[in-house]
Amino acid sequence: MAANEPPADGLPAGPAAGYYGIEPVAGGPVDPSKADLDAAQGLAQDDAAMADEKAAHTVVGFARSAADKERAMTLWEGVRLYPKAVAWSLLISTCIVMEGYDVCLINNFYAFDTFNRKYGERLPGPGDTWQVPAPWQSGLSNGANCGELIGLLLNGWLSERFGYRYTVMGCLVLVVAWVSIFFTAQSPGALLAGEILCGIPWGVFQTLTITYASEVCPVALRGHLTTYVNACWGIGQLVGIGVIMGMLNRTDQWAYRIPYALQWMWPVPLFVGVFFAPESPWWLVRRGRVDDAKRALLRLTSPRRDPAFDADETIAMMVHTTALEADATRGASYWDCFRGTDRRRTEIVCMVWAIQNLSGNSFSNYSTYFLEQAGLDSYQAYGFALGQYAFNIVGVAGAWVLMSSWGLGRRTLYLYGLCGLCAMLLVLGFLGLVPAAHRHEGSLATGSIMLCWALCYQLTVGTVCYSLVAEISTRRLQIKTVVLGRALYIVVGIVCGVLTPYMLNPGEWNWQNYAGFFWAGICFLCIVYTYFRVPEPTGRSFAELDVLFEQGTSARRFRQTEVDVFARRVNADVLRTYKEQVATAHFERPSGDV
Repeated sequence: MAANEPPADGLPAGPAAGYYGIEPVAGGPVDPSKADLDAAQGLAQDDAAMADEKAAHTVVGFARSAADKERAMTLWEGVRLYPKAVAWSLLISTCIVMEGYDVCLINNFYAFDTFNRKYGERLPGPGDTWQVPAPWQSGLSNGANCGELIGLLLNGWLSERFGYRYTVMGCLVLVVAWVSIFFTAQSPGALLAGEILCGIPWGVFQTLTITYASEVCPVALRGHLTTYVNACWGIGQLVGIGVIMGMLNRTDQWAYRIPYALQWMWPVPLFVGVFFAPESPWWLVRRGRVDDAKRALLRLTSPRRDPAFDADETIAMMVHTTALEADATRGASYWDCFRGTDRRRTEIVCMVWAIQNLSGNSFSNYSTYFLEQAGLDSYQAYGFALGQYAFNIVGVAGAWVLMSSWGLGRRTLYLYGLCGLCAMLLVLGFLGLVPAAHRHEGSLATGSIMLCWALCYQLTVGTVCYSLVAEISTRRLQIKTVVLGRALYIVVGIVCGVLTPYMLNPGEWNWQNYAGFFWAGICFLCIVYTYFRVPEPTGRSFAELDVLFEQGTSARRFRQTEVDVFARRVNADVLRTYKEQVATAHFERPSGDV
């Protein structure tokens, strides 16, 4: 290369005297005038600006190519190219199986005589009946929720500071330690402490698993891997209710200690698996570790299966999206979730989460209660509950078919699902008009329709929610936005969980089936909100969603609106970091695990 020529790649590392047009004077050094120095400095700044502009063009070109390839990618092409990403995502999502298992335990233990004798009080009157007092039942049922709120808020900082892998591994260690409180508890107070403490890592798992799934896979797989998290809840609850049914005939303390002890079977294998998992390349790009991000991406893919795949192009797309968001989002704190265009995105994520409970979910959870009113014994009622938990898995599989084979979008499934749920809640309300002489048949019909409601819920709202919250938030604020949404979900769930027993209890409001009318009205309001506010993210890249929100596009026009994300200027600092790391990639290896 001649001394007067810029580097061939268009990204000069620094100014050279000959290149900037200042020729050295023969005969030795001379003191340049101020005008000469100003001219040289101006030319150097112009050249740096030109280099940044060329770097931007390079990134945009690579990013456009990667975005076009992802847009054209089918589901099976995505599985073929990203098989390891699918496997790692499924592994980390299994943390939710562990949480689903425990959530199902405590409410079912109240039917165990040995549990009531250990942690409850003897009821007045004839007979030898024991029961955990109502205040303790309420505390134990909501203790985990309180801990989860703490864990959710901590996760917004922990995962962005330490990365997804280290955060998950740290929480798994805490689970191992705090499960011992359940196993050794001698009082309901100790059980409550265990629920609150274990709720902290559970709160982390609830949102981190969704975010990791959305960041390690392409657009074609995003909906499937994020919604799989809902299936994990079902798997955990299914295992839990199965263990409970296996303990029904035991009359000793091991009837409840064995289920608690089985919680130790999850953390160790999960810890080993997560230790070897790659970090999210999106997180690494946000931290400025572009070279590490490329290595992580290569661990998530099988490039030999697709000759057209280029890891550099995909990383450039991540850099471009990060730079685009850096201009629109000035910070990454919780407060930034309520600024500018992110305020709308935070509102939608929070409402999409909350609607899961506002659509009547807490009411449907009492299907076992109505079936017992119809004359089924406890074992048969638990069998129906087992089927209801299985609907989580069946519903997720059905939602996958509707999204991939039928081509239905997330918004469409969510909206139509709410309409179906509202209709069934109205039917449940009208069943309250059944005469007392036919109350047995009415209760049986109520319990059966609640099971149908649960299946419809899992096919639509319960499953699609996980994909919507992962896609609607920005990459820069995703963890914190999803955390805020899940926190609102828990708060609404606590309120609904307190109201519903009052609606059904004969000694309180005694609404019975008429509660269906109340929840149908709330569900109708959710339908109106969804129609006007929830957009359709299906098939959109993260950058396209950023631009659509920045433009203030109506939720009903999201799917039809055309955008060109590569025609917009992006943050120069992010691109400069990318340029510098690419230039040194062959000489230096940035520190840190991937």
